[in-house]
Amino acid sequence: MNTAGVDAYLCRLGVEQPAWPTVDALRELHLRHLETVPFENLSIHLGEEIVLDGKRLLDKVVEARRGGFCYELNGAFGALLAALGYDVQLLAARVYGDGGRLGIPYDHLALRVRTVDGGDWLADVGFGAHFHLPLAFGERGEQEDPGGTFRIAEAGADAAGVRGGSDRVEAADLDVSRNGRPVYRLEVRPRALADFTVGAWWHSTSPASHFTRSPVCSRITGDGGRITIGGRRFTVTAPDGTRQEHETGTDEEVLALYRDRFGIALDTVPTVRGTGTGG
Repeated sequence: MNTAGVDAYLCRLGVEQPAWPTVDALRELHLRHLETVPFENLSIHLGEEIVLDGKRLLDKVVEARRGGFCYELNGAFGALLAALGYDVQLLAARVYGDGGRLGIPYDHLALRVRTVDGGDWLADVGFGAHFHLPLAFGERGEQEDPGGTFRIAEAGADAAGVRGGSDRVEAADLDVSRNGRPVYRLEVRPRALADFTVGAWWHSTSPASHFTRSPVCSRITGDGGRITIGGRRFTVTAPDGTRQEHETGTDEEVLALYRDRFGIALDTVPTVRGTGTGG
């Protein structure tokens, strides 16, 4: 990413370029990303191609002022952090589903970020309702966050009876939990962006993927709450968890919500499309 690209990205986030790649700067960048760049799967329902290429991701997030799902958001954010001098690794995770079952390989993309002041952090701006600020990667106790109480712990055996990653503790898979419930299982081996292509394809085409079932667009608000469009339902979630829901009517009302509340200008309302074709 060149200097102009960094400046444009930071302008999108509404932050100044940090003097040093410190943990305090990382925390600000992480929070502002969650507040300004929506988590959304609209490309799937607009018939737009999803390509895991650095330039394409930056064109979408920065130039087109769109959001994306995990591969796009954390892929773009990781590129920004690297350009700012952070040591960034892409990590693969499998998300826990119904019955505690783990999802597909490369189900999710998260970031391991090392700062100039010695910190080692788990960053994730692509999971929807999740932690607002980076988690200390090496901390194994509870970590309080505006998004809940989080914990990173060494994972036990998987469904095949295998303790993932390695017999060595420092190379073992990690379980990330929120409020006592496991969210995803994280591999500590670094990956390349292209490794996630199959996961992105599956999530954008498979009938078993929840992303193909309904359009969704969500971001946190300045007070720590959240706003979400799911299909045609607009939900405002307060910081204390109370919710107000409104079922939208006309296409014009839906498009106005995307524009005014998420900064996304669309010509047509995203609609659920048939699955099984390339995305």
